Amino acid sequence: MRDTRESRLLLVLLIAIAFALITVDIRGGQDSPVDGARKVAATVFGPVENGVSAAVNPVGNAIGAVRDSGERHDRIAQLEKANAALKAKLGSDDRNRSRVRQLDTMLKTAGAGQYGIKGAEVIGIGAAQGFSWTVTIDAGAKDGIKRDMTVLNGDGLVGRITTVGPSTSTVLLANDPDFTVGTRMEKTDELGFASGGGDRPLRVQLLNGKAKVEKGDRLVTFGSEADKPFVPGVPVGIVTRVDPSGGDLTRTIYVQPFVGFTKLDIVGVVVEAPREDPRDAVLPPAPKPTPTPTVTVTVTPSAPAPGQAGQPQEQ
Repeated sequence: MRDTRESRLLLVLLIAIAFALITVDIRGGQDSPVDGARKVAATVFGPVENGVSAAVNPVGNAIGAVRDSGERHDRIAQLEKANAALKAKLGSDDRNRSRVRQLDTMLKTAGAGQYGIKGAEVIGIGAAQGFSWTVTIDAGAKDGIKRDMTVLNGDGLVGRITTVGPSTSTVLLANDPDFTVGTRMEKTDELGFASGGGDRPLRVQLLNGKAKVEKGDRLVTFGSEADKPFVPGVPVGIVTRVDPSGGDLTRTIYVQPFVGFTKLDIVGVVVEAPREDPRDAVLPPAPKPTPTPTVTVTVTPSAPAPGQAGQPQEQ
């Protein structure tokens, strides 16, 4: 159609009629005079519309799926991040619970021995002293730490302070080959000197070569003059082997330390010695021996067979 004045007037007229029909349809509702025409149009053009919709919807769905996939990917990434943070928190909580248990046990040990302690954390192992068994703790001179102080944890004797810095200190562990501590046997009071054996049990020389010692006996520290470097009564270990007595002036026994030197974390430095020797008070209750089951066999005599003594025989 050519763009003439008549065609423009016709277009305006058609638009006006369309608006009028829309107005009448809206006001009429279900009784609209054009409702029949609309149904006829729906019957004619419905299949075409559905076909076009069926052809176009997969494309639209694909676009939506791509959009939703990106959103899901972001959501999964957020969930994975939150899950990782939760795992880290749980791990941290587990470690905190372990540290609380260690601290609680150490405080009970210190209370039993009446030791005044300064808590510290192991922050390094194997200091610059070569192949010595040492650890570094995060407490130093500003915390009141001095050389030759006893170090313990909830299990027993850890070692002694050898070097002190402003905020850190070095601890020589009780299993170091150069480590020596005076010991006293539980109950019998037999004295000796324990030397470190690295990853092997402590070697203890008892002063009494005829001392009666058995596997399972326990030892504590004897203590030093002026309580340095060792305070008395700190649990040392349990006897695992006793060398046969050969008539020597001393007797050798081997002791498994109570402390696990490869898993140290929370320790305490004894900054105030007890007023009295706690003796065996710091040791935990001795385990009760497991009774050995005994089996009693009762033999029941069997009845004599025919023809044996006490039975009549046929003539």
